[in-house]
Amino acid sequence: MAGVLLAALLFPVVGGLGLASNRAADTVDQTSAELTEAELPLVSTVLDMNGQPIAYLYDQYRIPVPSEGIADTMKAAIIAIEDKRFFDHAGVDWQGIARAAAKAGVDGETSQGASTLTQQYVKNYLAFVVGKGSEEAYEKATEATIGRKISEARIATQLEQKMTKDEILTAYLNVVPFGNGTYGVGAAARTYFDTTPDKLTVPQAAMLAGLVNEPSRLNPGADPDPAIKRRNTVIDKMLENGAFGSDEKAAKEKADEAKAADIGVVPNLRLLPNGCVGAGDGPVYGFFCRYLVDYLDRSGLPVDEILRGGYTIHSTMDPIATRAAKEAAESQVPKTQPGVANAMAVVQPGADKHRVRALAANRDFGNNAEAGQSAYSIPAEVTKFGAGSIYKVFTAAAALERGVTGIDRQIDVPETYTSRVYKDGNKGYTVKNSGKYPEKMSLTQALAQSPNTGFIILEEKAGLNNVVDMAHRLGLRESMQGVNNAGDPLKADGSNGPSQGDVYKRDNSGSFTLGAGPTSILELSNVAATIMSGGKWCPPTPVEQVTDRNGKPVQLKEAACDQAVAPEVANALANGMSADTKPGGTAAAAAAGWDRPMIGKTGTTENHWSVAFMGATPQYAGAVMTFTDGVAPQVICSGSPPRLCGTNDAGGVFGGQVAAPTWFNAMRVIHDGKPVEQLPPVDPRYR
Repeated sequence: MAGVLLAALLFPVVGGLGLASNRAADTVDQTSAELTEAELPLVSTVLDMNGQPIAYLYDQYRIPVPSEGIADTMKAAIIAIEDKRFFDHAGVDWQGIARAAAKAGVDGETSQGASTLTQQYVKNYLAFVVGKGSEEAYEKATEATIGRKISEARIATQLEQKMTKDEILTAYLNVVPFGNGTYGVGAAARTYFDTTPDKLTVPQAAMLAGLVNEPSRLNPGADPDPAIKRRNTVIDKMLENGAFGSDEKAAKEKADEAKAADIGVVPNLRLLPNGCVGAGDGPVYGFFCRYLVDYLDRSGLPVDEILRGGYTIHSTMDPIATRAAKEAAESQVPKTQPGVANAMAVVQPGADKHRVRALAANRDFGNNAEAGQSAYSIPAEVTKFGAGSIYKVFTAAAALERGVTGIDRQIDVPETYTSRVYKDGNKGYTVKNSGKYPEKMSLTQALAQSPNTGFIILEEKAGLNNVVDMAHRLGLRESMQGVNNAGDPLKADGSNGPSQGDVYKRDNSGSFTLGAGPTSILELSNVAATIMSGGKWCPPTPVEQVTDRNGKPVQLKEAACDQAVAPEVANALANGMSADTKPGGTAAAAAAGWDRPMIGKTGTTENHWSVAFMGATPQYAGAVMTFTDGVAPQVICSGSPPRLCGTNDAGGVFGGQVAAPTWFNAMRVIHDGKPVEQLPPVDPRYR
């Protein structure tokens, strides 16, 4: 009677909380409605292109199960230890509330409560669902004050009117933590016993019920003795509560048998891998996974939602292509080679979608740098280094589009050239070729052999701004407009701008065509995909489809494809890039034995800090960059393996030596069994 009276007195005003009665009632109504139809935090699963899981992303490992999926032993165990009068009360133990109020009257707070399972469901829901499991939320949901107790009691009372006892019990068992990062009995059964909750034995159920009290202290994976002691206490409570039948002797025998059982926890707890690092093939697949998460975040599915939403993410990742790229990259540069990274991206061309099939590096994905790991998305992010002469492709494309030349027409290739358009201080910008070339070459020959002077002259004729814009249009969108000329992402307030592309335009830098600026490997790959897609640019997407916890598709805000250049220009450029792998081309040695029509272009920066290769067939496009990723950039010298060699560039590596072999070794595997496809025909206007 004291409890009922106290509740009646306190409910209208909610103690000293300063809340009006109707406002408090509204809060209670809203919370109880949420609890009735609770959407619990669930695990999101990432699948490869074949539907196989490659990563799990979550804040709370939980496998929700219906009432019929939970063994009676589990229900009996949790009721016995936590709320033996569960089926007799209406949600609140009034005598417990009265004791808590009496104590609060003495010292201003209460730690007593006699909380029912219904109240515990409320508390755990507020802490782990609404509060996302944060320390602050847990403290608020469990604070020892009479105000919280009264609010909790009101919500529990309403729940008992809206939900059946079995629904409340099931909801509780699905939300409560069981330690080791597991929430709910479905995940707990899997983690500790490698079973499902409908098959839990009495000793197993009793141990899990005991964990609810203090999951961290009673961790059976670390110290089984306290867990066994607590388990046996639960079994004794089950016996007292009649869980083993009305025959006292038989019931006692069942209880003793259960208490004598071994703890039964699996030797290695079945913890679900979490995140891109924790995936089974995380060292290999992690770079793709990281890019996928970042891409989804930019496309309207925030990371917080992914970690709690229970999404199924159907990705575009091809495990064969990814592993081939990884093995090819690491075979050229070992994962632990100091200061030298070697990374590859593979994109599938298409008129409506450019699917990212592989992102890999010689480094493993992870947090241990000493073991050759990196947690940065090396193949996808804009590197601090350039792709060298690959940028000549953009000059060629702009020149073709503007009618400056055709792929068979001769261009001037002087040994040295001083530009009157571009300046080096107060002087004209002077460039010279690395090696001997004819005085005139066709554009196709020039793309294959890469003379510097010829492309500076073409850049003058096509216009620098047009060339920079062409790089952006064909695919270097983040590289040109998302970072500054140091490769740092632009801040929203513009304080570290302008963009790299705008700097080249502002400074009238003729060196653009030599490709010294920061470049994304993935974007280079997508440039090749754009060329092979008839000039159609699409965002390099890692996503096929996302479905929510109910199997409904989730609409993402992905950039629309656009026609970057006319198909005729793209097709002409593709044929103009077809000789780099043939005799005389800079990638000819690496392409030995290759018999498929393709486009290709090598690149080497002037200081030999980075080299690259970009290539494609009608089926797959890819790019490789080898660059210095140490604390201080140095020359990368050729050797087996390539190594940092200070500032002496005499033995500096070239794109045809490391990057191109990586590309061909991977693409041979990726193309295995695929039909040979031809390059598109060339419109005579662009000959």
